[in-house]
Amino acid sequence: MPSVRFRLNGVETDVDADPDRSLLDILRGQLGMTGPHFGCGAGECGACNVMIDDRAVAACDTPLWSVADKDITTIEGLGTPERPHPLQRAFIAEQALQCGYCVSGILMSAAALLKRNPKPGNREVKEALDGNLCRCGSHNRMVRAVLRAAGEMASE
Repeated sequence: MPSVRFRLNGVETDVDADPDRSLLDILRGQLGMTGPHFGCGAGECGACNVMIDDRAVAACDTPLWSVADKDITTIEGLGTPERPHPLQRAFIAEQALQCGYCVSGILMSAAALLKRNPKPGNREVKEALDGNLCRCGSHNRMVRAVLRAAGEMASE
């Protein structure tokens, strides 16, 4: 099996696997990352979103070979229970999560947005989250949470 090397949540990682397997399969199976969830399997729902470099990407339809030498961040690498990321704190403060199935993907989409644009407006946040589906109807609170986190991060 060929080896694919990348940085996962800041840690150099080598994976011996079929390079055509999906990144989501490798993350959840071989590497034990349970944050990215399997949703639609077609890159349409955002439940499996991870950040590759500074972009939110659906891991379900991303082949392993395409992430060689790249930085991958999953929800496990965003913050810790002791020191949550400002987005995680804001989602809690704004009560922007309900069942939680979509939230890790939404947080990764939001983190990618804030990495590229630290002061987004309402429209930019909505556009960044447009590819994430949430059946609980929390979208307005999620937008408020992202804007709140952006404000907190700007004042740090």
